[in-house]
Amino acid sequence: MNHEVLDAPVDADAPQFALTPPAATLGMTVTKRNGRREPVDLNKIVRAVMRQCDDLYAVDPMRVATRTISGLYDGATTRELDELSIRTAALLTAEEPEYGRLAARLLAECIAKEVTGQEIHAFSQSVARGHELGLVNARLLDFVQANARKLNDALDASNDRRFDYFGLRTLYDRYLLRHPTARTVIETPQQFFLRIACALSQDVPEALALYQRMASLDYLPSSPTLFNAGTTHEQLSSCFLLDSPRDSLESIYQKYGDIAQLSKFSGGIGVSYSRVRSRGSLIRSTNGHSNGIVPWLKTLDSSVAAVNQGGKRKGAACVYLEPWHADIEEFLELRDNTGDDARRTHNLNLANWIPDLFMRRVEADEAWSLFDPKAVPALVDLFGEAFEAAYVQAEQNGLAVRTLRARELYAKMMRTLAQTGNGWMTFKDKCNRASNQTAKTGNVIHLSNLCTEILEVTSAEETAVCNLGSINLGQHLGEHGFDFDKLADTVRLAVRQLDRVIDLNFYPIESARRGNLRWRPVGLGCMGLQDVFFRLRLPFDSAPARTLSARIAEAIYFHALEASCELAQERGRHPNFADTRAATGELQFDAWGVQPSQPERWDALRERIREHGLRNSLLVAIAPTATIASIAGCYECIEPQVSNLFKRETLSGDFLQVNKHLVRELKQLGLWTPELRDRIKMAEGSVQGITQIPEELRAVYRTVWEVPMRSLIDMAADRGAFIDQSQSLNLFMESPNIGALSSMYMHAWKRGIKTTYYLRSRPATRIAKATVDSTDAVACSLENPESCEACQ
Repeated sequence: MNHEVLDAPVDADAPQFALTPPAATLGMTVTKRNGRREPVDLNKIVRAVMRQCDDLYAVDPMRVATRTISGLYDGATTRELDELSIRTAALLTAEEPEYGRLAARLLAECIAKEVTGQEIHAFSQSVARGHELGLVNARLLDFVQANARKLNDALDASNDRRFDYFGLRTLYDRYLLRHPTARTVIETPQQFFLRIACALSQDVPEALALYQRMASLDYLPSSPTLFNAGTTHEQLSSCFLLDSPRDSLESIYQKYGDIAQLSKFSGGIGVSYSRVRSRGSLIRSTNGHSNGIVPWLKTLDSSVAAVNQGGKRKGAACVYLEPWHADIEEFLELRDNTGDDARRTHNLNLANWIPDLFMRRVEADEAWSLFDPKAVPALVDLFGEAFEAAYVQAEQNGLAVRTLRARELYAKMMRTLAQTGNGWMTFKDKCNRASNQTAKTGNVIHLSNLCTEILEVTSAEETAVCNLGSINLGQHLGEHGFDFDKLADTVRLAVRQLDRVIDLNFYPIESARRGNLRWRPVGLGCMGLQDVFFRLRLPFDSAPARTLSARIAEAIYFHALEASCELAQERGRHPNFADTRAATGELQFDAWGVQPSQPERWDALRERIREHGLRNSLLVAIAPTATIASIAGCYECIEPQVSNLFKRETLSGDFLQVNKHLVRELKQLGLWTPELRDRIKMAEGSVQGITQIPEELRAVYRTVWEVPMRSLIDMAADRGAFIDQSQSLNLFMESPNIGALSSMYMHAWKRGIKTTYYLRSRPATRIAKATVDSTDAVACSLENPESCEACQ
């Protein structure tokens, strides 16, 4: 069977063209994938493009075909011509988003040829080939072979038409299984989704249900799960949280090894360093003095850079430190671009683990004391009133290494955020008081993860682990608004899949396995909230949008708890259930003092939980979704859009992105013209100054730079009452200044926000305007750290 684009059979029903070959192409040949050369047939190039345009009414296939033809040279390979057509279509995306759909379809056809060219025609053949090559495990092979007919018949290649180019290119470049030496892919996108579904399911109906959700882009598991499900190394978890090493050489080096093992298999790392003694502390065994935590973090920084997950993604870790630690000021300088490079860490992320006492002293402009952890070892394991009592007692006992104004230290934290985006503010007491895991004395949360959405108990014996997946909210809209019934079905299916990951998972270190099996936490999140608001024509911070956002969060939490309770009845509660707040009927919104809607159904659920328990101690966490949102073709996480027109820079390349919702609206008004596109580019992707666009639309299509951060924080707080872990909350300020930042983070603390993530500033997102009239003009370039992908 011939699968070359240039040799595709003629469709009798398709329009036929007799393109007169340019003189320059006469006598030219093309090289097929099998190495055979034959004369160029330009009409085949045209037909190959036209076949993918049947329902893309805004696309001119001849523009793509003629540009492809202009790139011909004698001996050009058919793969080169395919790629040229794909790239040509992709470059026209800023002018018309449907060209992105065309590019994706052309790429999907190219992928299919690559797979079938290896005599892989069915899903079961793809899995068998993966097993032969040592990529797929025997468990998956046995499951697929036993159910080959049903699984092969279920695969629906038409789902490939749901992709935008950026999403499919990302999937192709980084997720599909590849031959170890030839580096050709051995599975199509739909075979990939079905492989993941089969690897995570216990029977065929469950596998097909999960496949349909993923293939429809309704729901996607996190990147580590997509990378590794069904492979010979099923490390499926996204996040690992390690307690601080003890104050000893042996413990510090053991922690290096643990972090390297976790990072090797696609884990994003969070680690505390609050137990390690500070600079100048006496070392009794040598009668010398400690150099503090900075040299240890410099070593960790090099290790994280070296263990880069086989080139799939950069290694990524975040270090947490409490603000009473005497090395806190040096810690805040670690990401500075100036100063002694021996005291700088360019790969580590930094986060502050802030107790309420510090924030109250900042507000009151009082003094703050810094301590050597060796002198106050108990502070790390205390929170709330117990921490405050111990802290004040240490001050009274004269144990402070140094005292300074709390506002002085807070200002240094704000400076670090303003200059680096790092030094994230996370709030220790709220994280512990509102956690289901901390009901029993001694169970303490010491840090969050790399992306600040995971909050789990850690200790020397237990490394916290979390498995993530995200619901594409934009896919849950019906004819009459948001479809809460469909959302409930997706949540129940996702919780079962995430729970299954816990049992299948490969744990690189024993403490991770131990902790995960005791607590069985999962992190179900969401993405595409901005898509929902666009389609419903709701300004992001409007009262209806805020109400809908909270209602969606409540629904996800309710149905996740319900599903976990059902799993507890079927498979047993998690071993530590008796040590949780849920065992006494206390749920997340109780810690926020929030009354949920329909309290009677919540009361009934409380009783079921008391009686049957929960399979999972934690259920909801909203991760950044940097990559899976790209695959799904939706906006990330719970954030407003950064720009209506911008360039994404990722490991898969640079991609032009345009707001398809805005384009659709402007087309209906007859306003989508080259002149208007140039005006949007010149305005950094903003439409606020373009008076031709109706005011109500300008309100809907504001960028994050035009949405007040107070609104973003308030919406996160409303949502937070139904999130038992946390949410990756980026905050944005066009030109950060210390005063505004101080007020912003003080407001976040007062609203009960558990954690915040990056501070994004505008200078990293400027448009190159020199070629605004060109289809390949560079649009708004958004800094998008690959570390986000450690979660998603």
